[in-house]
Amino acid sequence: MNKRKKFVVFIGLSFLTLFFFSFSSNKVSNHYFEIAKNMKIFAQLYQEVNTYYVDDVNPSEMMTTGIEAMLATLDPYTNYIPEDKIEDYRTMTTGEYGGLGVVVGNRKGNITVLLPNEGYPAYEAGLQIGDIIERVDGEEMKGKGTEEISKYLKGQAGSEVVLTIKRYGKEESFDVPVKREKIQINNVPYYGMVTDNIGLIQLTDFTRNASQEVGDALTELKDRGASKVILDLRGNPGGLLNEAVNIVNLFVPKGSDVVYTKGRIEDWNKTYKAMNAPLDTDIPIAVLINGGSASAAEIVSGSIQDYDRGVLLGSRSFGKGLVQATRPLDYNSRLKVTVAKYYIPSGRCIQAIDYSHRNEEGEATVVADSLREQFTTANGRVVLDGGGVAPDIKVQPFNFAQISISLILKGLIFDYATKYHHEHQSIAPARDFEISDAEFDEFIAWLKDKDYGYQTKVEVSVEELEESAKADKYYDDIQEEIETLKKKIYHNKESDVIKFKSEIKDVLQAEICKRYYLEAGEIESTFNADVDVIEAVKVLNDTERYQKILTSN
Repeated sequence: MNKRKKFVVFIGLSFLTLFFFSFSSNKVSNHYFEIAKNMKIFAQLYQEVNTYYVDDVNPSEMMTTGIEAMLATLDPYTNYIPEDKIEDYRTMTTGEYGGLGVVVGNRKGNITVLLPNEGYPAYEAGLQIGDIIERVDGEEMKGKGTEEISKYLKGQAGSEVVLTIKRYGKEESFDVPVKREKIQINNVPYYGMVTDNIGLIQLTDFTRNASQEVGDALTELKDRGASKVILDLRGNPGGLLNEAVNIVNLFVPKGSDVVYTKGRIEDWNKTYKAMNAPLDTDIPIAVLINGGSASAAEIVSGSIQDYDRGVLLGSRSFGKGLVQATRPLDYNSRLKVTVAKYYIPSGRCIQAIDYSHRNEEGEATVVADSLREQFTTANGRVVLDGGGVAPDIKVQPFNFAQISISLILKGLIFDYATKYHHEHQSIAPARDFEISDAEFDEFIAWLKDKDYGYQTKVEVSVEELEESAKADKYYDDIQEEIETLKKKIYHNKESDVIKFKSEIKDVLQAEICKRYYLEAGEIESTFNADVDVIEAVKVLNDTERYQKILTSN
């Protein structure tokens, strides 16, 4: 028997021995028999393929593929985390890593600085949005993916890295030595005053210290004169359950039930209560949510709704009512596994997709609106389970014109903002900044030799109609009508820039403000155009309407 075969047999036998030892003290059941049988088949199959397959097989890659395929039959949140991904997972849960504190992206094959975070090494070293990182410690970066370059930029706190930078307006590249530090990602990238009496807190994550950051932000905003607050949870994918509980605790009395988890294992049947004295149980709250608000963000928004503690605005949230925990595996790897469903104070679970029941194609099913059960809030308002958290005030999302989307996706808004920043030493404060008509004309002139062609959705639909008519042999009958329709919907990209000037200006101004005032400037520049924030300000300033929403069914 060759070494390869002996090794595989040893692994397979060890695997089975450990398994049977684990269950030797348990009463044998059909369930355990099925597990044992399939484990044996799996070990044998793995052994046979590794021994007899015609080409060399990478045992680790094949096993990882098998594990991932197996877990994919459960839900998207149950994952295998191999050793080489452990640090990324730790960063995701703690918000900490050793690095430079900079967001980069691949733009046209170049690794480009998208945001140097204020107070961290990249910012202190003078890196600017739009800078191209050509080399890291002499190694070429062009064409590398963002995940790959992240490995070059991250490292032990205190270690130094040399970045070779190409900057707009400078002919020669230059080296920038930067010393890595321990980076703590902010859960609250922005808080500030929207009006004289309304503050806004943007919460984008639920890593460690999220509740502390929200509490500190609320305290400072109140010191600045905020008597009402907007909590922005849009696009927040969730995170640590305890942080969500502690954030709810800021606004509800001590001892209040926040969330109940129920799992197959008794240990996961838990009630999480508000354990601390609240920060403010009276301040009016408007919570912004959308389809990107999930998990812990839904615990916070759903609990505030269930206690009638604030008004929710926006669009229906994602609908993730599942809880994950990690289990240690050998060789410094881990399993992240769904262990429970969670239920918010009214008793509802907001899970939108039923992964335990699949259709004939093997796809998980969405909970139908007709099957959603009714629950009631503290004031008796009817709320539904399944399908996420529904806002009290639905706000129609702003839909950008295709010309605006094209200018953004092709990087032309980004590039012009970089050019503008190079040519203007300073601008007005973000809330007041506005590009003039003359400056917008300069932008139009700059676009003339740029490629930003696009098709509108209507044009795509007409093309599809034309193809279908030809395939069904009806084209000759409706050719004249199709040609007439084409002429009516034909767009001219130059005239579209003028037609949609207002929204293009809003996007361009936000990107320019980001160059001077970073993320805070970008956010503040959009206050006057953000439909959710505008509606939140309206309802918070209308006490009668605010109270009516919270008390009427």
